[in-house]
Formats: sequence, structure tokens, C-alpha cells
Amino acid sequence: MAIYRIFPEKDATLYSRYEASNTGLDEILEISSFYLGSSSFANRTVIQFNNSEIEDVIESKISPTVIAGGQMEFSASIKLYLAEGEEVPTGYAIEASPLYDSWDTGTGKYGDNPINKTGVSWFYTKPGTRWTNPTPANTAAYYNSGSVAIGGVWYTGSYGINLVHFQSHSTVSTHDIDLDVTPSVKLHYSQSQGLTGITNNGFILKLNSVNEFQTGSLTFLKYFSSNTHTIYPPCLEFKWNDFVTSSLVATRAVTDPTCIVGIKNAKDRYTDEGKYRFRLNVRPKYPARTFVTSSNYITQHYLPTTSYWGLRDENTEEMVVDFDTTYTKISSDNTSNYFDVYMNGLQPERHYRLLIKTTIDGSTSVLDNGVTFKVVRNG
Repeated sequence: MAIYRIFPEKDATLYSRYEASNTGLDEILEISSFYLGSSSFANRTVIQFNNSEIEDVIESKISPTVIAGGQMEFSASIKLYLAEGEEVPTGYAIEASPLYDSWDTGTGKYGDNPINKTGVSWFYTKPGTRWTNPTPANTAAYYNSGSVAIGGVWYTGSYGINLVHFQSHSTVSTHDIDLDVTPSVKLHYSQSQGLTGITNNGFILKLNSVNEFQTGSLTFLKYFSSNTHTIYPPCLEFKWNDFVTSSLVATRAVTDPTCIVGIKNAKDRYTDEGKYRFRLNVRPKYPARTFVTSSNYITQHYLPTTSYWGLRDENTEEMVVDFDTTYTKISSDNTSNYFDVYMNGLQPERHYRLLIKTTIDGSTSVLDNGVTFKVVRNG
């Protein structure tokens, strides 16, 4: 599988209206802007993914497939799923940047009375420690301390690389967050290897400055946090191109859109660890008539290279891994077509359905053979 997800080790919301309040155990993350009387306020989200897990993905799963000559060819995106939205404008942008300061999760929740001050908040990174107001150490590093003291400190750029990552939304948007933060993740990884980079202190997510702290408009966006009891926790999604093809595809690719495609080694359950390779059985529905001494049905045929796999949640019927013309292409070797799925990149105790999308002779179809499986926790 060329798509792999890791889940946050911590996240929280920073509330400018409640400057010292910690929400490290809340089930909801907020990105909002609103006003009360003549005062305007904002809510921002901070989130961090474990550096060891990032290193493992890059070194053990992506490498050596696509890392050559020191080039890390992959994408990494922060994904958050909308729980509730109010007063959402027709157009707005979310931005994410890597944080400068380290911070503590804390044990607070929104609405705690008295407020919980055990971890990160608008004023503090941890109890008694304020967000810093740094001076750039060199001309290659820049920081932003926010528009109201202080609400986080983050890099806007480093070593000539723009580190303010944007995602625009419109009226037709799902309003989920899918923000490409690849440049920041690469700098985090480089720093962990003793190379030029920045320390992984996670990310801050906020409304763009055009949409934040406005006195004439309201925007309330609430997302599921890592403490959610739903199937929608945030994640950092890695994608890379692991596509390979066999020379046999040129002579054995099926040309009839009515071909039979099956998954010949699927099981009904897998533990949430490791990688599993699914192999396809492809054959024409009506083989060409030939005079041979063996069955035409024994010959292994192949799907064309314009074929992709996808994964759908069996209960919600939402695509967990959507068809992607770059990252979910179905590979082939001299045995058959195949694709890989990392089971520890999926939520355990869920049922999933495998789907195939292919274009044959100008006809595009999604094949559903009813192959489902459950990911179970190991131990």
C-alpha cells in the first residue's frame, strides 16, 4: 500500500477567550473566529505526531522504494474530520505551520470549572511557561507569534522553504481538513537525522489571517480529536508511488470490460500490524477460442495499468482510501496483479470492503466482489 497513516500523540485547542484553559483531553478540536460586543476572539488547534513513528514510515516503509540519492519523494498531509460547523463562510482558508515551542498535552477539557491549567493553552506551553517570542537566529528562519498575545509560536519559513501550508474551502467543500505539510515533515525528519532542519514540535492549525479575528463575521469549525470515540480521529497520511509493472501486461492485459476480476488470497480478518499483499485473479469472461491442449482459464491475465484499488468502510460506506491515479495504482509481477495494504495504518475493530477501479477499452467501472475484512487489535 502506498498510503499509510499515523495518529497523533497529542492535540488540544487554544482559546483566546480563556487564555490559560487547557483542553488536552477534549474529544473536539476547534478552529474558529467570533466576536462578542467589540471584542474578537479566535480558537486554534495544536497537534503533534510522534517523531519515531515518522522516522519508521520514512525509513522502513517508504525507503528504499522511493528514497534515492537523498531525495525523499513522498507527500504527507494532516487530515481532520469535521464534527460540526456553524456560520461557515462561502469561502475561507485553513493554514498549518510547524510549531517553534514544545508543549504539554495536559488533562483539561472545555468547560472545566475551575479551568484546568495542566498543559498547553493560549498563554502557556506548559504550567508556568509562556510561549516564547523568539528572535530569528539567522536569516533562514522566521517566526510568527500571532495577532494576540500569544496563541502559539510557529515557523512561517525556514532555509528558504515556505512553511505556511494552505487549504481553501468553498460552499461545495466537505470542510474536512486535508493539508499537505510535506516540506515541514521533511525538515522534521532531517533534524532528527542530525541534518539541517527544525525540531518536531507538531503543528498549529488556524484560520487564515483574512478570516481570523473578524468583527463582522463568525466561523465555528469543530473537528474530532485523537480522544474521539468515533472512527474519525485525526491522522498524518503519507503517500508514495510504489507502482511496478511486469512486461507480461503488454501481451496479457484483458481488453474486454466484462472480464472477471477476483481477489484470490483474501481473509476475513487481519491483525492491526504489518503489511498484506492482495493478489488478483484476472481472466476474460469469454476467452478467445483457440486450439490448445490446456484450459484457457489457467492463463493468468492482467488488468491494464489504468487500474486502482480503494478501501471503503463497511458500516459508514465512506471511502477510507479513495482511488488515486498516482498512489493506489495496482502493480504487477510475473505472478499476477497485486497491491499492498498496511493493516496498522487502519483503525482496528472496523470492517472494510476492497474495491477495484479500472478502465478497459474506454469503459471505466468500479468492481465490487463483496470482499470484506475486519482489522482486529493484536492482543
